[in-house]
Amino acid sequence: MKLNSRLIVSTGSAALGGLLFGFDTAMIAGAIHGMSLRYQLSPGALGATVSCAVWGTVLGGLLSAIPGERFGARECLRFGAALYFIAAFGSALSWSWPSLLAFRFIGGLGIGAITVFGPMYIADIAPAQWRGRLVSSFQFAIVTGILLAYASNFAVSQLQLGIAEWRWQMGVAVVPAVLFFIALFAIPRSPAWLVKRGRVDEARSALEQVREQDSERKLLAIQRSVELERKQKSSKLFTRRHRLPIFLALSVGIFNQFSGINAILYYLNDIFAKAGFSRVSANAQSIAIGAANLLFTVLAMTLIDRMGRRFLLLIGSAGMAACLAGVAAIFYTMRHQEILLWCLIGFIAFFAFSQGTVVWVYLSEVFPTSAREKGQSLGTFALWLVNAIVAGIFPRIAAASGGAPFLLFSAMMALQFFVVLFIFPETKGLSLEEVPQYVV
Repeated sequence: MKLNSRLIVSTGSAALGGLLFGFDTAMIAGAIHGMSLRYQLSPGALGATVSCAVWGTVLGGLLSAIPGERFGARECLRFGAALYFIAAFGSALSWSWPSLLAFRFIGGLGIGAITVFGPMYIADIAPAQWRGRLVSSFQFAIVTGILLAYASNFAVSQLQLGIAEWRWQMGVAVVPAVLFFIALFAIPRSPAWLVKRGRVDEARSALEQVREQDSERKLLAIQRSVELERKQKSSKLFTRRHRLPIFLALSVGIFNQFSGINAILYYLNDIFAKAGFSRVSANAQSIAIGAANLLFTVLAMTLIDRMGRRFLLLIGSAGMAACLAGVAAIFYTMRHQEILLWCLIGFIAFFAFSQGTVVWVYLSEVFPTSAREKGQSLGTFALWLVNAIVAGIFPRIAAASGGAPFLLFSAMMALQFFVVLFIFPETKGLSLEEVPQYVV
């Protein structure tokens, strides 16, 4: 089945939410130094400043199923974009540390909704043979946002703005927020959501916009799936038949963050500084890491529907464990700092090739239609909860022992290898309605 232009536009528009997520993740790395000086932040207060946005994301992901069932993915994505715009503008103009915390928390609420509904919307409209690649476009947008944020931080640092530099680095985020909000007016509503609301004619119209060949067959498949779930009364998430999907969603989300990915991205400049690099050098090397992230995400997107989700996770787990062990060794011995950049690039490459790309695909497809909003919300909640905890405690643990957090992350990736090897099923090539029959 060929991709038509409306499907590409709709996928791209929904995926732009990932760019906001990525931009927010990496932007803070450049702003940390200025914020710390402005508000005299201790390691604990710095952890709170970084993680408060993530706690907002935890809440946004946890509660998103409620408005999602009522208003649908498209409207929730718009609301998330509006919240993030308010947060970026407010953070740049924050007048005190509490006001900065408040605006970052608001931004987290928006990101939480976006990370639930962006991948889920794309999965709803994607043909089975293209679903892995299309949903992973959300991760492509994330890493593009990360690279743009690192480049933006570097560019702003060259403007000699002094104490106001960190405000400009945070305020630039209003631009992608506006672009995302506007782009969402070009996409139809989710067909699956419309069917669940009894609006079958609208669902048919939405499918006809994004599919040229099998829109009627897809509509019937959605109707059968929804009706079957209603008869089995399985719209409740916590039932026996959802045990494996729940385990898969929770484990893929938890392992995603126990890789240390977001802690490393948040504190990347500080990690380089602790190893003896200057701020200018750290900003420049961050761009190299962002570029590697983008390159290996593209590689994973081309392979995920051919080699499968499970294979990518296995390769990535082994590679990340080795690279993180190398970073831990550098900080424990304080020798061979010259290879720190290469260890981090290797880690980012293996993460992008596996966890980074697979997590959004897996979360969007392992639950049946009637429980998809709740299941996606649960998995995203687990991901962001662990992220908030790790981001909050990372500065204190790293201050006490630079190598300890990386050793923990390495051990978790080794554990993930065996969990995936013995428990995770393969879902490539299955339609969204067929997957639940294999994930039991």
